[in-house]
Parts: sequence; C-alpha cells; structure tokens
Amino acid sequence: MAEPSFYIGVIGNVISVLVFLSPVETFWKIVKRKSTEEYKSLPYICTLLGSSLWTYYGIVTPGEYLVSTVNGFGALVEIIYVSLFLIYAPRHLKLNTIVVVALLNVLFPVAAIAATRSAFQDEKMRSQSMGFICAGLNIIMYGSPLSAMKTVVTTKSVKYMPFWLSFFLFLNGAIWAVYASLQHDVFLLVPNGVGFVFGTIQLILYGIYRNAKPAGLSNGSTEIAADEEEGLTSRAPLLS
Repeated sequence: MAEPSFYIGVIGNVISVLVFLSPVETFWKIVKRKSTEEYKSLPYICTLLGSSLWTYYGIVTPGEYLVSTVNGFGALVEIIYVSLFLIYAPRHLKLNTIVVVALLNVLFPVAAIAATRSAFQDEKMRSQSMGFICAGLNIIMYGSPLSAMKTVVTTKSVKYMPFWLSFFLFLNGAIWAVYASLQHDVFLLVPNGVGFVFGTIQLILYGIYRNAKPAGLSNGSTEIAADEEEGLTSRAPLLS
C-alpha cells in the first residue's frame, strides 16, 4: 500500500497543474490580438527557471519523483508561454526577452547543475545544494505576492489580488508543506510553508477589502487593475 505522502503528492500535482494552466486565457488573448501588449515576460521566464531546477531536484533526490513530474509538466507549459512571448512581443522588446531567456533559462540552469555536480561527488550533497538553490529562488520570487498585498492595503481594492490566485497559493502551499513534512524535506517545507502563510494573509485581506470602497482609482487605473487580474497568476511562485 502506498505511503500517505504519495496521495498528498498526487493531490499537490493536480493543484499545481491547475495553477500552471491558469494563464491560458491570457495567452489565448495574446494569440488572438497577435501582441503581448502590456504583459510582462519576466514572471513566466522566472517560473520556467524554477520549474526546470525543481525538476532536476526531483530527479536527483530519492523518493521525490512527484516533484519532478509536476515541475517537468510545468516547465513544458512555461516553454510554450515564453515561446509565445518571443513570437508576439513588440520588436523593440524581442531582443531583450531573448537575452533574458538565454541567461535565466539556459545559462543559469546549466551553470547551477554543472556547479553542483562538479563541487560535490556525493549524490546527497548534490541534491541538498540544488534544493537550497530552488528554495532560495522561490523565496526571492515572493516579492510579487508581497507587492500585491501592499497594493491591496494601499488602494483598498482586491482587483490587484484575485481571490482564486490567493486561494490556490494557500492551497498549494498547504498541500506541498504537508507532503514535505511527511518526506522530511526541509527544502520543500520552507518555501511552501512561506507560501501557505502568504496565502492565508491574502485570503484575510480579501475578506477585509472585498467590499471596501477603492481609494484613489481612476478609470485608467481600473483598466490596469483588470489587466493585472488576468496576469497575476504567473507572478506568484509555484511551489512544489
């Protein structure tokens, strides 16, 4: 009979897949309009970086194949998103996007994997060093949810922080934190624990400000908020 961590991990995979697929509507609009307009590529590039490294971590760490499967799927999805950005980005942004992709999605992962393999002969040390890198990147990426929470408090508007994004950040963090606890994996536990806490705070803020009167939002700001609602999902780190 399978261990409880297996069933928790499967649930985590399902939730993470839904989060990875959540920007599909945004990219469908990009394809239809044949332009990325004001959408930014960096969140998707960073998510691709994280997914790639977590996939490698899951491969080199015994018993963590559920981490590698979901992040492998996520990496493939993010490659499609980034490719669409490269196709439909304005000409003046295309070269910059290519440079960032080359640095963060090619050179950095190759350098990180090569460094851990050359620096450590022991497989356990290689796994731990990669786990440290992955966890650190995820924690750095929490600047986006923190920024969203600050904006909600400042504007008293939850348009900048969609409910389902907050809910899935909370749920994703909770499930993977439980999985990490069962697996005794501190590199998964720390960032997912942080994700759970931030998700909880966001849900509390949503409850406080969902019926509040927005402060200082012009018509232009309202339109920007609507665009932010469509694109914010990609800006929260997906932890698994």
